Amino acid sequence: MTSIRADRDAMEYDVVIVGAGPAGLSAAIRLKQLAAENNREISVCILEKGSEVGAHILSGAVIDPLALNELIPDWKEKGAPIHTPVTDDQFWTLSETGATKVPGWTLPKLMTNHGNYIVSLGRVCKWMGEQAEALGVEIYPGFAAAELLFNDAGAVIGVATGDMGVGKDGEKKSEFQPGMELHAKYTLFAEGVRGSLSQELMKKFNLRDGVDPQKYGIGIKELWQVEPSKHKPGLVMHSQGWPLDSSTGGGSFLYHLTNENKDTLVAVGFVIHLSYENPWLSPFDEFQRFKLHPHIKPLFEGGKRLVYGARAINEGGLQSVPKLSFAGGALIGCSAGFVNLPRIKGSHNAMKTGMLAAEAAFDAVQAERQHDELHAYNDGWKKSWVFSDLYKVRNVKPGLKWGMALGTLHGGIHMWMNDLGLGKLVGWTLRHGKADNEYLKPADQMPMINYPKPDGVITFDKLSSVFLSNTNHEENQPVHLQLRDASIPVKHNLARYAGPESRYCPAGVYEFVDEEAGGKRLQINAQNCVHCKTCDIKDPLQNIHWVVPEGGGGPVYSVM
Repeated sequence: MTSIRADRDAMEYDVVIVGAGPAGLSAAIRLKQLAAENNREISVCILEKGSEVGAHILSGAVIDPLALNELIPDWKEKGAPIHTPVTDDQFWTLSETGATKVPGWTLPKLMTNHGNYIVSLGRVCKWMGEQAEALGVEIYPGFAAAELLFNDAGAVIGVATGDMGVGKDGEKKSEFQPGMELHAKYTLFAEGVRGSLSQELMKKFNLRDGVDPQKYGIGIKELWQVEPSKHKPGLVMHSQGWPLDSSTGGGSFLYHLTNENKDTLVAVGFVIHLSYENPWLSPFDEFQRFKLHPHIKPLFEGGKRLVYGARAINEGGLQSVPKLSFAGGALIGCSAGFVNLPRIKGSHNAMKTGMLAAEAAFDAVQAERQHDELHAYNDGWKKSWVFSDLYKVRNVKPGLKWGMALGTLHGGIHMWMNDLGLGKLVGWTLRHGKADNEYLKPADQMPMINYPKPDGVITFDKLSSVFLSNTNHEENQPVHLQLRDASIPVKHNLARYAGPESRYCPAGVYEFVDEEAGGKRLQINAQNCVHCKTCDIKDPLQNIHWVVPEGGGGPVYSVM
């Protein structure tokens, strides 16, 4: 097959995978396993926009090993960086000064973490990358898939990486290098939440027809080293309530983990549902304020903050999963959205969907097919435990529209019914309704929020936090945060919502500055971007379009 663009070289594979996260790596490993089992060759390539495998992986993370046990049953013997089994599971509700522990017996069994592990998902992915390469998978970190490639019939035939060495003005620099085309019989998209190519595919192939809008949260996380006397390896703690009001969804997590060096680590994070209404709300500052709660602050006193990061999370669940297959490829993992929200887990489902897509693609290649639709995958996932996992909790997220108290009670009853084998009595499925960008109310109708000034010890500002994310971008490149209409930020967002992009971004990318001639303009500090995708999701008029920057740019979360 010749190149689509004359100045680009092309490479041919049986399967190309976009993204070296849990889904993409699982797909690649499964393809090679099937090839070995059937005594045939299959060429597999993974493109990863991060500078290394794991660089852009951010999650809590407490993982359910269900899929890993299927994929690599001897993962312990192979040295997987999974060292901390969950030993204590706690759930708290917080008021401004108080904390109430929810009795464990009241929580549905679906919510327990018995048999799960606290991990750095970035390190797990790095290890999985090593397993994939040992099987013959080619992995190219630092190369961002920037363009979809189609044949004359409209089927996906691969992707192209972005050109390197283009200046802000769009002109080629002296070090310009054209992108590379990677052609495949099937292309699997494992870009993670709100992947830019995945969004294009959903639109082109109408994959979202008949399903609810995807719902999202923003997760903000820090990794701390705490004093040994305060460290409780295996403790998992979640909370709801303060500092959020009763109409704003979200909550915290605190995970006590360790590593092979026996470091006393705590992963602390805060998730806020992006359906919030108050444009004065700043997810970053809500997280910092949470750490000052009298029940939380003592844990971090005398400790040291090591890393910071942020990432959007799929929250729509079953109602929001699009059609997964199309001519020439499929969506896997968080590109489609398989997070179990009440469990705050998605890696096991991401891995399993990658495995299921790999099995469908392998059968197709073995049958000498190419560029057609992998119906077996789109139909097969609905018969897997992934579907069952999401079906049991399908009414939890949409029930939160009644507020956190009533919504949580409703969700708890729903999950208990499933635990007791009475799920058939809950035959209805609630709908999500609006997309998250449609919820903001005018600033003059909502209360302003006064956040405390960072103390530099427990709480911090955005720029010092971005520094700890190890974020770096080549500054002289086209801005990857594109405005569809440059007038909207000031004329609409600033005028109506007091410029919410300056608050919902957790990295200080957007700020309104004074013009010399008077008035304001939106300044985009693209080099600060941690690739969380919140702006692409929450912008009221969907005016911000997130596209991939040069490969290798962005955060380096390797230990997160």
